[in-house]
Amino acid sequence: MKKVLTIAGSDCSGGAGIQADIKTITAHGQYAMSAITALTAQNTQGVTGISIVTPDFVGDQLEAIFSDIIPDAVKIGMVCSAEIAAVVAEKLIKYDIKNIVFDPVMVSTSGATLMDSASIAEILQSLVPLATLITPNIPEAETILGREIKNNMDCVKAAQKLSRDLQKSVLLKGGHLEANSNDILFSEGKIINYRGDRIDTKNTHGSGCVLSTAIACGLANGQPLNQAIKSGKEFITNAIKSAASQDIGSGNGPVDPTYKIKG
Repeated sequence: MKKVLTIAGSDCSGGAGIQADIKTITAHGQYAMSAITALTAQNTQGVTGISIVTPDFVGDQLEAIFSDIIPDAVKIGMVCSAEIAAVVAEKLIKYDIKNIVFDPVMVSTSGATLMDSASIAEILQSLVPLATLITPNIPEAETILGREIKNNMDCVKAAQKLSRDLQKSVLLKGGHLEANSNDILFSEGKIINYRGDRIDTKNTHGSGCVLSTAIACGLANGQPLNQAIKSGKEFITNAIKSAASQDIGSGNGPVDPTYKIKG
Protein backbone atom coordinates (compact mmCIF):
# COMPACT_ATOMS: atom_id res chain seq x y z
CA MET A 1 0.00 0.00 0.00
CA LYS A 2 1.28 3.44 -0.93
CA LYS A 3 1.66 5.85 2.00
CA VAL A 4 0.92 9.58 1.86
CA LEU A 5 1.56 12.14 4.60
CA THR A 6 -0.30 15.43 4.93
CA ILE A 7 1.32 18.23 6.91
CA ALA A 8 -1.43 20.79 7.45
CA GLY A 9 -3.94 22.41 9.75
CA SER A 10 -7.05 20.78 11.18
CA ASP A 11 -10.52 21.92 10.08
CA CYS A 12 -12.93 20.99 12.86
CA SER A 13 -15.88 21.13 10.44
CA GLY A 14 -14.25 18.48 8.24
CA GLY A 15 -14.29 20.28 4.90
CA ALA A 16 -10.66 21.28 4.43
CA GLY A 17 -7.19 20.75 5.84
CA ILE A 18 -6.15 17.49 7.45
CA GLN A 19 -9.68 16.07 7.38
CA ALA A 20 -10.17 16.68 3.64
CA ASP A 21 -6.68 15.36 2.91
CA ILE A 22 -7.24 12.10 4.79
CA LYS A 23 -10.54 11.55 2.95
CA THR A 24 -8.77 12.16 -0.36
CA ILE A 25 -5.88 9.79 0.39
CA THR A 26 -8.30 7.10 1.56
CA ALA A 27 -10.42 7.53 -1.58
CA HIS A 28 -7.27 6.79 -3.59
CA GLY A 29 -6.81 3.51 -1.72
CA GLN A 30 -3.69 4.71 0.04
CA TYR A 31 -2.53 4.86 3.67
CA ALA A 32 -3.02 8.33 5.18
CA MET A 33 -0.79 9.90 7.83
CA SER A 34 -0.92 13.41 9.27
CA ALA A 35 1.19 15.96 11.11
CA ILE A 36 -0.99 18.77 12.42
CA THR A 37 0.45 22.30 12.34
CA ALA A 38 -2.56 24.19 13.69
CA LEU A 39 -6.05 23.72 15.09
CA THR A 40 -8.69 25.94 13.53
CA ALA A 41 -12.18 26.83 14.67
CA GLN A 42 -14.00 27.11 11.38
CA ASN A 43 -17.04 26.04 9.42
CA THR A 44 -18.54 26.74 6.01
CA GLN A 45 -19.00 30.40 6.94
CA GLY A 46 -15.42 31.21 7.91
CA VAL A 47 -12.51 30.91 10.32
CA THR A 48 -13.14 32.17 13.86
CA GLY A 49 -9.96 31.02 15.60
CA ILE A 50 -6.53 29.49 15.09
CA SER A 51 -4.37 27.73 17.68
CA ILE A 52 -0.87 27.14 16.36
CA VAL A 53 0.94 23.94 17.35
CA THR A 54 4.41 24.50 18.79
CA PRO A 55 7.27 23.97 16.34
CA ASP A 56 8.81 21.36 18.65
CA PHE A 57 5.66 19.28 18.65
CA VAL A 58 5.32 19.50 14.88
CA GLY A 59 8.89 18.19 14.78
CA ASP A 60 7.98 15.41 17.23
CA GLN A 61 5.10 14.30 14.99
CA LEU A 62 7.33 14.20 11.91
CA GLU A 63 10.11 12.40 13.75
CA ALA A 64 7.64 9.75 14.95
CA ILE A 65 6.36 9.22 11.41
CA PHE A 66 9.62 9.30 9.47
CA SER A 67 11.55 7.13 11.93
CA ASP A 68 9.00 4.35 11.37
CA ILE A 69 7.16 4.90 8.08
CA ILE A 70 8.66 6.69 5.07
CA PRO A 71 5.86 8.18 2.93
CA ASP A 72 5.75 7.73 -0.83
CA ALA A 73 4.58 11.34 -1.14
CA VAL A 74 3.91 14.34 1.08
CA LYS A 75 1.39 17.15 0.80
CA ILE A 76 2.18 20.34 2.74
CA GLY A 77 -0.66 22.74 3.41
CA MET A 78 -1.09 25.28 6.19
CA VAL A 79 2.26 26.26 7.71
CA CYS A 80 1.40 29.33 9.75
CA SER A 81 4.72 30.30 11.33
CA ALA A 82 8.30 30.71 10.20
CA GLU A 83 9.46 28.41 13.00
CA ILE A 84 7.16 25.58 11.87
CA ALA A 85 8.31 26.00 8.28
CA ALA A 86 11.91 25.67 9.43
CA VAL A 87 11.34 22.50 11.45
CA VAL A 88 9.31 20.88 8.63
CA ALA A 89 12.15 21.59 6.20
CA GLU A 90 14.68 20.19 8.66
CA LYS A 91 12.84 16.86 8.97
CA LEU A 92 12.20 16.54 5.24
CA ILE A 93 15.92 17.00 4.58
CA LYS A 94 16.98 14.67 7.40
CA TYR A 95 14.96 11.78 5.99
CA ASP A 96 15.45 12.69 2.31
CA ILE A 97 11.71 12.77 1.60
CA LYS A 98 10.65 12.90 -2.07
CA ASN A 99 7.47 13.71 -4.03
CA ILE A 100 6.48 16.82 -2.08
CA VAL A 101 3.46 18.87 -3.17
CA PHE A 102 3.35 22.24 -1.43
CA ASP A 103 0.02 24.07 -1.34
CA PRO A 104 0.97 27.44 0.19
CA VAL A 105 -2.21 28.05 2.20
CA MET A 106 -2.18 31.79 2.84
CA VAL A 107 -5.85 32.72 2.41
CA SER A 108 -8.90 30.61 3.26
CA THR A 109 -11.85 30.16 0.89
CA SER A 110 -13.78 32.64 3.04
CA GLY A 111 -10.98 35.23 2.70
CA ALA A 112 -9.27 34.90 6.09
CA THR A 113 -5.51 35.54 6.15
CA LEU A 114 -3.71 32.47 7.51
CA MET A 115 -0.01 33.35 7.15
CA ASP A 116 2.08 36.39 8.07
CA SER A 117 4.89 37.96 6.03
CA ALA A 118 7.66 36.35 8.11
CA SER A 119 6.17 32.91 7.49
CA ILE A 120 5.87 33.57 3.77
CA ALA A 121 9.53 34.58 3.62
CA GLU A 122 10.59 31.44 5.47
CA ILE A 123 8.61 29.03 3.30
CA LEU A 124 10.04 30.61 0.17
CA GLN A 125 13.53 30.09 1.56
CA SER A 126 13.26 26.68 3.24
CA LEU A 127 10.24 24.69 2.02
CA VAL A 128 9.86 25.70 -1.62
CA PRO A 129 13.33 24.39 -2.63
CA LEU A 130 12.33 20.92 -1.37
CA ALA A 131 9.05 20.72 -3.27
CA THR A 132 8.31 18.82 -6.46
CA LEU A 133 5.37 21.10 -7.20
CA ILE A 134 3.96 24.36 -5.80
CA THR A 135 0.17 24.85 -6.13
CA PRO A 136 -0.85 28.43 -5.28
CA ASN A 137 -4.29 29.80 -6.06
CA ILE A 138 -4.70 33.28 -7.51
CA PRO A 139 -4.84 35.20 -4.17
CA GLU A 140 -1.74 33.33 -2.97
CA ALA A 141 0.13 34.02 -6.21
CA GLU A 142 -0.87 37.68 -5.93
CA THR A 143 0.51 37.73 -2.37
CA ILE A 144 3.85 36.25 -3.43
CA LEU A 145 4.22 38.36 -6.57
CA GLY A 146 2.68 41.58 -5.24
CA ARG A 147 0.47 42.13 -8.29
CA GLU A 148 -3.09 41.47 -9.47
CA ILE A 149 -4.10 38.49 -11.60
CA LYS A 150 -7.33 39.17 -13.49
CA ASN A 151 -7.54 36.77 -16.46
CA ASN A 152 -6.05 33.72 -18.17
CA MET A 153 -3.18 35.65 -19.71
CA ASP A 154 -2.29 37.06 -16.30
CA CYS A 155 -2.31 33.50 -14.96
CA VAL A 156 0.11 32.32 -17.63
CA LYS A 157 2.49 35.20 -16.94
CA ALA A 158 2.22 34.71 -13.18
CA ALA A 159 2.88 30.95 -13.37
CA GLN A 160 5.88 31.60 -15.59
CA LYS A 161 7.35 34.24 -13.27
CA LEU A 162 6.73 32.18 -10.12
CA SER A 163 8.35 29.14 -11.67
CA ARG A 164 11.40 31.07 -12.83
CA ASP A 165 11.74 33.03 -9.58
CA LEU A 166 11.32 29.95 -7.38
CA GLN A 167 13.11 27.54 -9.74
CA LYS A 168 10.26 25.06 -9.29
CA SER A 169 7.30 23.63 -11.18
CA VAL A 170 4.26 25.78 -10.41
CA LEU A 171 0.60 24.91 -10.91
CA LEU A 172 -1.41 28.14 -10.68
CA LYS A 173 -4.98 27.24 -9.80
CA GLY A 174 -7.57 29.31 -11.66
CA GLY A 175 -10.62 28.60 -9.53
CA HIS A 176 -10.99 32.30 -8.69
CA LEU A 177 -11.42 33.26 -12.35
CA GLU A 178 -14.95 34.16 -13.46
CA ALA A 179 -14.82 32.77 -17.01
CA ASN A 180 -13.45 29.27 -16.30
CA SER A 181 -11.47 27.13 -13.85
CA ASN A 182 -8.34 26.56 -15.92
CA ASP A 183 -5.15 25.63 -14.06
CA ILE A 184 -1.79 26.62 -15.55
CA LEU A 185 1.36 24.54 -15.10
CA PHE A 186 4.75 26.06 -15.84
CA SER A 187 7.46 23.41 -15.59
CA GLU A 188 10.88 23.07 -17.18
CA GLY A 189 10.21 26.03 -19.44
CA LYS A 190 6.91 24.66 -20.76
CA ILE A 191 3.29 25.69 -20.21
CA ILE A 192 0.43 23.21 -19.92
CA ASN A 193 -3.16 24.42 -19.62
CA TYR A 194 -5.48 22.08 -17.69
CA ARG A 195 -8.89 23.24 -18.80
CA GLY A 196 -11.82 23.26 -16.41
CA ASP A 197 -15.39 24.44 -16.87
CA ARG A 198 -16.95 26.68 -14.24
CA ILE A 199 -19.29 24.58 -12.07
CA ASP A 200 -22.25 26.57 -10.76
CA THR A 201 -21.95 25.89 -7.03
CA LYS A 202 -20.85 27.62 -3.84
CA ASN A 203 -19.70 24.29 -2.40
CA THR A 204 -15.97 24.61 -3.00
CA HIS A 205 -14.63 24.59 0.58
CA GLY A 206 -11.43 22.53 0.69
CA SER A 207 -10.98 22.38 -3.08
CA GLY A 208 -7.33 23.45 -2.98
CA CYS A 209 -6.53 20.95 -0.24
CA VAL A 210 -8.16 18.11 -2.14
CA LEU A 211 -6.47 18.95 -5.45
CA SER A 212 -2.96 19.15 -4.01
CA THR A 213 -3.47 15.95 -2.03
CA ALA A 214 -4.84 14.12 -5.07
CA ILE A 215 -1.73 15.16 -7.01
CA ALA A 216 0.45 13.82 -4.19
CA CYS A 217 -1.46 10.53 -4.39
CA GLY A 218 -0.68 10.34 -8.10
CA LEU A 219 3.01 10.93 -7.45
CA ALA A 220 2.94 8.24 -4.75
CA ASN A 221 1.63 5.83 -7.37
CA GLY A 222 4.60 6.61 -9.59
CA GLN A 223 2.80 8.85 -12.07
CA PRO A 224 4.89 11.52 -13.84
CA LEU A 225 4.03 15.06 -12.75
CA ASN A 226 1.89 15.89 -15.78
CA GLN A 227 -0.24 12.76 -15.33
CA ALA A 228 -0.52 13.25 -11.56
CA ILE A 229 -1.86 16.78 -12.15
CA LYS A 230 -4.24 15.58 -14.85
CA SER A 231 -5.70 12.86 -12.63
CA GLY A 232 -5.79 15.26 -9.67
CA LYS A 233 -7.69 17.82 -11.76
CA GLU A 234 -10.20 15.15 -12.76
CA PHE A 235 -10.59 14.09 -9.13
CA ILE A 236 -11.31 17.60 -7.79
CA THR A 237 -13.68 18.36 -10.67
CA ASN A 238 -15.74 15.27 -9.81
CA ALA A 239 -15.55 16.13 -6.09
CA ILE A 240 -16.99 19.59 -6.80
CA LYS A 241 -19.68 18.18 -9.09
CA SER A 242 -20.68 15.65 -6.44
CA ALA A 243 -20.89 18.39 -3.79
CA ALA A 244 -22.97 20.73 -5.94
CA SER A 245 -26.21 19.16 -4.70
CA GLN A 246 -25.02 18.63 -1.12
CA ASP A 247 -25.71 21.74 0.93
CA ILE A 248 -23.68 20.99 4.06
CA GLY A 249 -23.64 24.09 6.25
CA SER A 250 -25.04 27.52 5.44
CA GLY A 251 -21.93 29.01 3.78
CA ASN A 252 -19.44 27.65 1.25
CA GLY A 253 -20.10 23.93 1.55
CA PRO A 254 -17.29 21.36 1.31
CA VAL A 255 -16.31 19.47 -1.82
CA ASP A 256 -16.90 15.72 -1.77
CA PRO A 257 -13.67 13.67 -2.01
CA THR A 258 -15.61 10.57 -0.98
CA TYR A 259 -17.53 10.48 -4.27
CA LYS A 260 -15.15 7.82 -5.52
CA ILE A 261 -15.87 5.55 -2.57
CA LYS A 262 -19.63 5.96 -2.84
CA GLY A 263 -19.48 5.13 -6.55
